[in-house]
Amino acid sequence: MDHSFLQGNDFVGITFWIVSIGMWAATLFFFYEGMRVSAKWRTSIVVAALITFIAAVHYMYMREYWVTYQESPIVYRYIDWVLTVPLQMIEFFLILVAVGAAVSANSFWRLLVGTLVMIIGGYLGEAGYIPAYIGFIVGMIGWAIIIWEIFGGEASKAAAANESVRSAFNAMRLIVLIGWAIYPLGYVFGYMMDGVNPGTLNGIYNLADFVNKILFGLIIWNVAVKDSSA
Repeated sequence: MDHSFLQGNDFVGITFWIVSIGMWAATLFFFYEGMRVSAKWRTSIVVAALITFIAAVHYMYMREYWVTYQESPIVYRYIDWVLTVPLQMIEFFLILVAVGAAVSANSFWRLLVGTLVMIIGGYLGEAGYIPAYIGFIVGMIGWAIIIWEIFGGEASKAAAANESVRSAFNAMRLIVLIGWAIYPLGYVFGYMMDGVNPGTLNGIYNLADFVNKILFGLIIWNVAVKDSSA
């Protein structure tokens, strides 16, 4: 059988294709919609489009790698994450700046550091440089830093003081709390339960990317359109 083409029984491969096309569609949508929102929101919409664009490009390589080798495209996935996840953290800062909320650069740096700790810990564990459970612990520490900042830190307080951005900020941080919880589930079931299971790992990761990148951007687009109309 020629495994260079997607097979009908390769359900994980099918999810790669769905996410890939979804990311391209979202990219076109965000770039187009960015032209009709007010100037102060355009940077946020462009960043949302860049997130899905970067993911779309990497998913083209990841899906080919999976279909050909039936193995986890670890390097491609983490290159994607090391670019897109910090951009998502930048979005928290951008929407606060867009509405004139008082937030310092320290908030951005705390979010960025938490993001890098989370990604680097996960990569070292998945690539086998450190034991999988150590990588999981390090990654969870990074995630905890992000959760603290957006729920109880300076970014959270700045958002609470501004009515126009509060609902969007709340929705975005719920994605980080609940939606991002899908990633450690994939890590646990893929690496820490009876050995390595690349099918379960990548199926869960693909679902998480689809929800967290596209829905994250749609929330920003929604508040941008509403604020621009007002």
